[in-house]
Amino acid sequence: MTLKPDLFRSKKAVLTAIGLALIAGTTVAQTVPNEPIQWDKRRLEQLERTVRRVDRALNQASAAGEPFILQTDPEVLALQGRVSTLDRRVDDVEATLQRVNGDVERLTFQLEEATRDNSALRTRLTDFERRVKAIEDVARAEAELNGPITAHSPTGDAAQDLALAVRMVTADPARGGRALETVVVTWPDTPQAREANVALGDMRVAARDQAGAVQAYAAALSGWPRTPWAAETTVKLAAALEASDRDTQACGALGEFTRRYAEGATPALRTRATQVKTRAGCN
Repeated sequence: MTLKPDLFRSKKAVLTAIGLALIAGTTVAQTVPNEPIQWDKRRLEQLERTVRRVDRALNQASAAGEPFILQTDPEVLALQGRVSTLDRRVDDVEATLQRVNGDVERLTFQLEEATRDNSALRTRLTDFERRVKAIEDVARAEAELNGPITAHSPTGDAAQDLALAVRMVTADPARGGRALETVVVTWPDTPQAREANVALGDMRVAARDQAGAVQAYAAALSGWPRTPWAAETTVKLAAALEASDRDTQACGALGEFTRRYAEGATPALRTRATQVKTRAGCN
């Protein structure tokens, strides 16, 4: 670096600038974590010698009227080289960070897409499981309704089993019918089995299954029991027989009604019996 004497008003200004430059260079060096400069006695003496050398050179240049050439301290040159190296390394780190940030953004986008795909698959799986469960429930219900009737007592008592079956008819007719049939199988030759058959006959008439109703009513009236419901059930049997074009048998059932139950029957029931007799063409 070339300094002309007329640019400075005094040697002190030049020496001050040099000292500041050296100290600034040293400060930069101290920011480098690898090899910080320790200002011990030897370095201070070296700095003083350098300043004196510059002072002499400046005096000589001023006296001769020649430009002054300042020789940069070797340590300053070394620090400048290290600073340049650090600058390049910082640039490399910044470039690496930019690449990493790009990779992170790309991976984040891919993760969000995968999360959305997983959510859609989870929804489809839940819907599939719900449909499978519904199919299994229907299959189980059909198996229960269409399987063979076996003896089974939910309560261990005929009267309680019958009451439970009657309540079930109101809530679920299909299951209630199965429950009534189970009472018949589980408790044969009992009053509860007869009443279950009467209820089954009524259900089959409602379902327009006249043949099934005849079978159920006939089973309930086997032996012509003397029960409060026998008279009405006999008229129901006759009506089901007439509705299924079995007039002769209908007339026979009405004959049993007249012989066994008509005397104690209500006027309304006797009127119903007369109507069935007319439809069946009984003598």
